[in-house]
Amino acid sequence: MDFSYSISGGDFTHAGEASSHLKKILKSLNLDAALIRRTVVALYEAEVNIVAHAWNGKVKVDIQPGEIRIQVKDSGPGIRDIGLAMQKGYSTASLTVREMGFGAGMGLSNIQENSDTLEIHSEPGVGTELLMVNKIN
Repeated sequence: MDFSYSISGGDFTHAGEASSHLKKILKSLNLDAALIRRTVVALYEAEVNIVAHAWNGKVKVDIQPGEIRIQVKDSGPGIRDIGLAMQKGYSTASLTVREMGFGAGMGLSNIQENSDTLEIHSEPGVGTELLMVNKIN
């Protein structure tokens, strides 16, 4: 089962729509509630990162027997230091984003905590790509 979603940078009104849609799909498949929660949290954090930091992005979800694969790819400033960005509390969010209640520096670390595997590739000035995989037991 494959799904894709487009996300616009700066569009906080629609942030979370892809993760909300995925939650409904995973529930309809009668998957474990803890797996659904972890998967939806990881995707939501990735969506907010696109909205807060990138110009636009694309989410592709592939649900296979045994795993859920989510690829998130954005066009934006990229991440200069992935190791630093993975640290809880580190944020490059603008003051405007922080005033809206986002940008606490927990996005990537929450994605990692809620994914069985996470790959991050980023090129400054071009964008970032995440691959999140959660196993279905």
